[in-house]
Amino acid sequence: MNQPASVARTARQRARAELTREITEEARRQLAAVGADALSLRAVARELGMVSSALYRYYPSKDDLLTALIIDAYNAIGGAAETATASAAEKPGRVRWIAACHAIRAWAVAHPHEYALIYGSPVPGYRAPEATIGPAARVALAFAGVLRDALASGELAGLDTGAEEVAEPLAGQAAALSAALALAGGPAVPGYLLVRAVVAWTQLYGMVSFELWGQFVGSFEPADAVFGYAVSELAAFVGLR
Repeated sequence: MNQPASVARTARQRARAELTREITEEARRQLAAVGADALSLRAVARELGMVSSALYRYYPSKDDLLTALIIDAYNAIGGAAETATASAAEKPGRVRWIAACHAIRAWAVAHPHEYALIYGSPVPGYRAPEATIGPAARVALAFAGVLRDALASGELAGLDTGAEEVAEPLAGQAAALSAALALAGGPAVPGYLLVRAVVAWTQLYGMVSFELWGQFVGSFEPADAVFGYAVSELAAFVGLR
């Protein structure tokens, strides 16, 4: 008896989803072994026992495969930050901010090669498409949401002169970013506060990168204590005292 078309279509969709998962998992293994530069569709196909022409039906080029890996990585680290802030939703903004920082570090330590793909050196010749923008913004929006809530509840302290401290052209850039964030449906955060948040955010990634690339070996190793101190100070820097 022939299967209904809808049942056959669902079976094909499941099979395609499973093979897509296998392709990306093998690509991640190769990413860890040889790096993004040397990632090869042919090598992925060979390891999966596929002919390369079959794999091209899923990912027409290496750039398409890289884009899939990049989107997955951004979504994973963004999801870690969002889960951390949501899990501490009833707690003060400082606690939520620090929780997100620790979640980001934990994800990066567990997935160093994927972290390097999105926050390390650019892959030569690769240009990230627009599809990566939304996933890339998830971490930033999680932090911005914490600041919005803290601002609304009066938790932010010591920033009374923040607006005056930000001069042009930085003030204009920050105001434009704040307006764009609000226009995109993101949390409304004053420009001067966004500047502090961006500084803290980049310092956070600097700490994580130093740890992953072995820069703390022989000094702050393990890096738990120095990381904990740093994120506490960064929380204070943005006003979460």
